Amino acid sequence: MSNNDFKQAIKSYLDKRAKTDKLFAVVYAKANKNLTECCSYIMGEAKKRGNAVCMSDEEVFGLAVHYYDEDNIKVNKLPANVKASTSVPEAKPVSKPVKLTEEDKKIAREEAIKRLAEEQYALLKKKPSKAKKESPEVQQMSLSF
Repeated sequence: MSNNDFKQAIKSYLDKRAKTDKLFAVVYAKANKNLTECCSYIMGEAKKRGNAVCMSDEEVFGLAVHYYDEDNIKVNKLPANVKASTSVPEAKPVSKPVKLTEEDKKIAREEAIKRLAEEQYALLKKKPSKAKKESPEVQQMSLSF
């Protein structure tokens, strides 16, 4: 997958999510966020895992959403040989701010929490269960002489 394909896939996912998730639409329109930096953030997080990284689509898209959700996120600089392509148009802020009623916010928040729970559950199901570490036997000290 080329950098352009990667960037386009991220943009398509985020655009679709913004259409169905009102709360995400608001954070997706933040002026201080952009698609190039989002892709750099994802690549930087993948690079932290090592040279041969395998990530599921859910993990990659989860990182993209996380980038837009967090205002003080640190984007690691990519090595010179790894760059996010700039040929995909940047996400533009919505021209008219979205006004949400308290009821809309409550519903959107509940939907977002439900969707996050489902995504996390799906990730847990995919990971092989690790054998529980056996705790060392605890010995009680005696105070008798």
